[in-house]
Amino acid sequence: MGASLTADFSPLPKPALQADAGRWPQVPAEVLRVRSQSALAVLFQALDAGPAAFSTSLGAEDMVLLDLIRGHDLDIAVFTLDTGRLHEETYRLLQRAGARYGRCIEVLMPDPQAVRELVAAQGINGFYESVSQRQACCAVRKLQPLKKALSGRRAWVTGQRAAQSVTRSGLLAREPQGPGEPVKFNPLHDWSEAEVWAYLRAHQVPWNELHDRFFPSIGCAPCTRPVTLGEDIRAGRWWWESAQTRECGLHAPPAAAPALRPAAAQAGQHPSQPLQPNP
Repeated sequence: MGASLTADFSPLPKPALQADAGRWPQVPAEVLRVRSQSALAVLFQALDAGPAAFSTSLGAEDMVLLDLIRGHDLDIAVFTLDTGRLHEETYRLLQRAGARYGRCIEVLMPDPQAVRELVAAQGINGFYESVSQRQACCAVRKLQPLKKALSGRRAWVTGQRAAQSVTRSGLLAREPQGPGEPVKFNPLHDWSEAEVWAYLRAHQVPWNELHDRFFPSIGCAPCTRPVTLGEDIRAGRWWWESAQTRECGLHAPPAAAPALRPAAAQAGQHPSQPLQPNP
């Protein structure tokens, strides 16, 4: 038996990425004001369609929306999904957000019995073994709690942006879902990453410390790694899968795909090993 492989999520030895003001083009204050008004217009549409709820993962985009919602005292419920596998840095941000905005974020957790059955069936980290097992984990830890959270809601606000990944390239500001499901509103759908970070800095909004360590997109700890220069900003999410399947199911229907990325498979690399930065 070989030694077991465990994930190493220590930060890469590179300078801060996201919060570095010199990384992004400067966004003029007037442009940022107009973009903020555009996002607010979508939030008001969600209010009109309400009752509305905002699901936050506490990522950079979601912190922009939280600041807009609380800053304008909008009657939009705010919740986050604690999967039980989040980074400690995410919990610290949740605490800081509570200090800044009040305890306005409802924390929802998966059903304990469903989690026990999942772990019994596939092991504690069975999600590395196949796309279907990873999707089963996301279903228990994310989709089922989300369905309960959105019950009775007619509007669902998210922090998605079209530029985040190939799976989101066609994102619209308003997206009807299936029968009986709330309409999805994406106020930042056409924002650039530079605009997101310009807003955070201009309004002194707190963000996740992991953004400063090459984690532009942050999910559960075992399923998130730092990205390297030149990679897609969501390349660190479920990196052992193809880009077309890197959604948990909250925002896109899962698609069939090989369980491992070809590069990782050819190298004989277990997905629980973080990829090394490109030279």
